[in-house]
Amino acid sequence: MTRKGSIAIVGGGIGGLTLAIALQRKGIPVNVFENASEIKPLGAGIVLAANAMKAFRSIGMEADVLGAGNTMKRFSIRDQKGKVLNYTETERIRSRWDLVHTVTLHRADLHDVLIKALSPGSLHLGKGCAGFSQTSRGVEISFRDGTSQGFDWVVAADGVHSVFRQQLVPGSKPRYAGYTCWRGLTGILPAGFDAEEAFETWGAGKRFGVVPLSRNRIYWYTTVNAPQDDVALRQAGVRELQQMFGNFHSPVSEIISSTPQDAIIHNDIIDVKPISKFAFDRIVLSGDAAHATTPNMGQGACMAIEDAVVLSNCIAGTDDMRSAFQRYERLRIGRTTKIVNTSYTLGKIGQLKHPLLVKLRNKAMQLTPQHVSDKQLEFLFNVSLSENG
Repeated sequence: MTRKGSIAIVGGGIGGLTLAIALQRKGIPVNVFENASEIKPLGAGIVLAANAMKAFRSIGMEADVLGAGNTMKRFSIRDQKGKVLNYTETERIRSRWDLVHTVTLHRADLHDVLIKALSPGSLHLGKGCAGFSQTSRGVEISFRDGTSQGFDWVVAADGVHSVFRQQLVPGSKPRYAGYTCWRGLTGILPAGFDAEEAFETWGAGKRFGVVPLSRNRIYWYTTVNAPQDDVALRQAGVRELQQMFGNFHSPVSEIISSTPQDAIIHNDIIDVKPISKFAFDRIVLSGDAAHATTPNMGQGACMAIEDAVVLSNCIAGTDDMRSAFQRYERLRIGRTTKIVNTSYTLGKIGQLKHPLLVKLRNKAMQLTPQHVSDKQLEFLFNVSLSENG
């Protein structure tokens, strides 16, 4: 323990693990408490944009992440017939910003990389938070296994359904975005498949994304306008998805049909309406616990990784932990609020269903000048990770 006192990170997801690594590499001991009782290769794919890779570079993890992933050379948005509406060359981003862009991984592979980088014995499984109490002297956490433990400081990285946020910010419940999602993983590549390009196809009220992963795997995802918690859609499988996307261009149908039923995950798309406070005396919110976002900008995990690096730098810069938490809040709240709101709006545009509005949307995307797209990218990539930023 340092003069900063004992620090607990509640939540062993991407953000919580990255924060632990960042702090441990600065000589600051920390323990991570994760609800899962064992680490399983669950989940689907993940795309890391240049800002996330910039954050990993700053803590010496870029090479490890790159070694487990697949770097895309191109990303396109298409209409359902396959016509390109928008196109990005990732090499141009590397040249302009000196950053690696669009690294794709299986979530389990990224978790494995992060866990291996932790100090031995600092990750504790089967330790989900059931509740907590905070006093002027510390925070007592009650775990779901019936035990409890006290800490001087707590970072709540326990996700969109955060126990900490729900108690500290009453009313900050997840909101439904209006569309549901399936995610899948297949190891069968269609004939002529370009493993260096990720793409997303926009139809009427539905989208389909394809992300090549390492080791000849494809991660795909769909979004479809739907009522929340629809029973029939929750039970939909390969056959139903082929019917939904049968009028999409090749190789969408082939990718769906090659996916094992048990490799498909279904979830409604949710986020949390932006809140105005992350720091609560001895507790600070991070990642989805602070600013859960829809996936439309591919920034959920990226924001959690940024949070981790910024917070670690704030903590390392002072022995006044309250000041560090408040500094982190000031540095992060404006940026994350903008991304949550922009992503929510982008999702509404992507899910337009009326034929005329779809036609106008697609034409607008085709006519968007490069400098407009570059301005949006610059906001994402020119992030300050320093506590002096």
